[in-house]
Amino acid sequence: MTEIRMKIDGKEVRASEGMTVLEAARSAGVSIPTLCHHDELQPYGGCRLCIVEVETEGGESIVASCVHQAEDDLVINTRSDKIDRIRKSILELLLAHAPDSPSLQELAVEYGADKSKFEQEASFCVHCGLCVRYCSEIKKKHAVGFIDRGIRKEISFLPEIASTECNDCKECFPLCPTSYLQAAFVLVESLAFPSGRANRA
Repeated sequence: MTEIRMKIDGKEVRASEGMTVLEAARSAGVSIPTLCHHDELQPYGGCRLCIVEVETEGGESIVASCVHQAEDDLVINTRSDKIDRIRKSILELLLAHAPDSPSLQELAVEYGADKSKFEQEASFCVHCGLCVRYCSEIKKKHAVGFIDRGIRKEISFLPEIASTECNDCKECFPLCPTSYLQAAFVLVESLAFPSGRANRA
């Protein structure tokens, strides 16, 4: 397998062909925050917290490290005033949806994000897609998916599948960074298949 050499935060890093910048950084002990990344799932690039600066001859460009491929001679900066400002803004937007998320609160402290910066949107879903992708890619059940679009986009369980597949699985629950998923399941369980719930009680 071809070896790739690049610099991350001034440190020479060796990576394997096919690795993303995020994977290369983590293999070298460089921490980059993520919310939607999972080692067993295809790169998604949804939360954008993993952005980094790539130095080029024409200047710097901002990329999502979880989807950007590692290449020879890349020069990557994972922290800078610009990156930190962008991450702070992203966190503040996410906190407007899920102000009590432990994962977001921890990052908010590190980046000085204000969870009251934007008007609160009581959705609690931050669109990381971990539950949807895990159910689809790993479990092959497709019991949970996205509904609606834009700011109204949410995840929802499909009752006809969830009623038979989810109760004995729930492997996606620990992946949710906001606990919204558990609440969504309880809701669909009580409304869509209450008789099945009663039989399991």
